[in-house]
Amino acid sequence: MNLTDITPAMAPDRAQEIARGFDLRALPPDFLANPYPVYAALRASEPVRRMPDGSLFLTRCADLMAVYRDAAAFSSDKQVEFAPKYGRGSPLFEHHTTSLVFNDPPLHTRVRRLIMGALTRRAIDEMEPGLVTLVDGLLDRIEARGGGDLIEDFASAIPVEIIGNLLDVPHTERGPLRAWSLAILGALEPTLTPQQQALGNQAVTDMLDYLRTLVAARRRQPGDPQRDVLTRLILGEAGGEQLSEAELLQNCIFLLNAGHETTTNLIGNGLITLQEHPQALAGLLASMAQAGGDEAAQEAMLSLAVDEFLRFESSNQLGNRRAVKDTRIGEVAVPAGTLVTLCIGAANRDPAQFAQPEVLDLAREGNKHLAFGFGIHQCAGLSLARLEGRVAIGRFLRRFPRYRLTQVPVRGGRARFRGFLRADFAVE
Repeated sequence: MNLTDITPAMAPDRAQEIARGFDLRALPPDFLANPYPVYAALRASEPVRRMPDGSLFLTRCADLMAVYRDAAAFSSDKQVEFAPKYGRGSPLFEHHTTSLVFNDPPLHTRVRRLIMGALTRRAIDEMEPGLVTLVDGLLDRIEARGGGDLIEDFASAIPVEIIGNLLDVPHTERGPLRAWSLAILGALEPTLTPQQQALGNQAVTDMLDYLRTLVAARRRQPGDPQRDVLTRLILGEAGGEQLSEAELLQNCIFLLNAGHETTTNLIGNGLITLQEHPQALAGLLASMAQAGGDEAAQEAMLSLAVDEFLRFESSNQLGNRRAVKDTRIGEVAVPAGTLVTLCIGAANRDPAQFAQPEVLDLAREGNKHLAFGFGIHQCAGLSLARLEGRVAIGRFLRRFPRYRLTQVPVRGGRARFRGFLRADFAVE
């Protein structure tokens, strides 16, 4: 198998050709396989690109940071953008315009504060033993079979269980979560087929039906609000405003989806990227062996590696904002109402921010990537995602240092969420 087929090279003239006619609504397959040469071409020639629909596409790290910082000028509310895309009143519209990530204060502030109360450093530290047990159980099954699918049998199985535990979803009821998540998040792609839209709407409907039953049971028998996010969301803030039923249900969907897809991609992308970069894999394994039983040293090097995977192959490649007043991005005037796409994947390979950005450097220090966003909308679960990545990838490599892919893995083929659908592998 030729591992260069995983992320095929793109000729400079082809990258320039795609950049000249760049349109998120018409992306060619070779861009989806390897968008980074196109991002580099855009960043060099047109870092604030005006798209055919009048929106702006940003590829410089400094510009993304400026937009993230200015929540007063750039709104996360998506009602204007999603009304024509999904249709007002549709399940997808109601979900994506009510969830935490696509809202501004005060709703965003209330929901985020409730969630963060159950994701304290202490609470996350207390999750690690259970996470280790989960990962080791998955590795036992992989060893017994001599391999499997990195995505289905490992990467996706971990966050489903972790987020399921946070919301205390019964284990016997977690089966549909991944399919629902893929359908709902898949509908966030720049263009939608009628089938994708129908699947997304049905997934929201099915998930709401399930969550109403789960919420009713939790109201009758609350959990520990220090660890159970669903109980915290139900109870609301002491003496403060509680979430409406719609806000509660839609943000449960958001938590199940956001904590699942991006962490699946982090783990899968990390292990597959190491196969594409055997020298980096050999160096990491040698450093881990040299550290021996020094758990703190191993944890530190794996933490650096996880952040480099997040930078190099960002699980979430695109973000969006809408200008709510006349402003500027760099030298470009931005009228009120302008939609802005923040290209996280491009910003994370910006040479103005990162030395040798196209090089996978697993010991990179000061790695201020934007994989988790920045500012008031920075990912609430970033510490949990880093823990999952560190434990999953670290224990996998200790157990199977000579793992190998047996087929070219199948990419998700999406612009917003970069990951794989399948990656068959063998272990010794």
